[in-house]
Amino acid sequence: MKHSLAQDLGQCALPSALEMMGERWSFLILRGAMGGLRHFEEFQSVLGIARNILANRLTRLVENGIMARQPMQCDRRKVEYRLTEKGLELAPVMVALRQWGERWGCGPQFCQVLADSRDRQPIRRMTIQSHDGRDLAVEDLVWLCPDGAKPVVQESAAA
Repeated sequence: MKHSLAQDLGQCALPSALEMMGERWSFLILRGAMGGLRHFEEFQSVLGIARNILANRLTRLVENGIMARQPMQCDRRKVEYRLTEKGLELAPVMVALRQWGERWGCGPQFCQVLADSRDRQPIRRMTIQSHDGRDLAVEDLVWLCPDGAKPVVQESAAA
């Protein structure tokens, strides 16, 4: 049984995921971590974020398993923040959101281009892809219910 994307709004993981991430500063902290920032002072200096807000967001990201707080090997009194596997899996989301912003003029006109480190070429635009690699449009998507489950709203016979 299949039903439309709009019919699944009440049964979606998106609200919980957004709640876990927080807001703008959390995404900017993740961007910094993906770019190699590890220490509280680095995040504060590069992002220009207030200490209390940074502390709050880092705590939330650690509590949600997106980042890990670890003592430094060279000085156990200092800590560093590293992305967990859960945090690293946000990279495609971050890239897609950035590309959307670049396309629709949400940022500076001329900014750094994200490229493949091996051959220094810009990466492709993020897309939704099928199991065999075809690009899909929103119209190409349907929700399939797990075996035996009924959709929240049945697809109409006219559809």
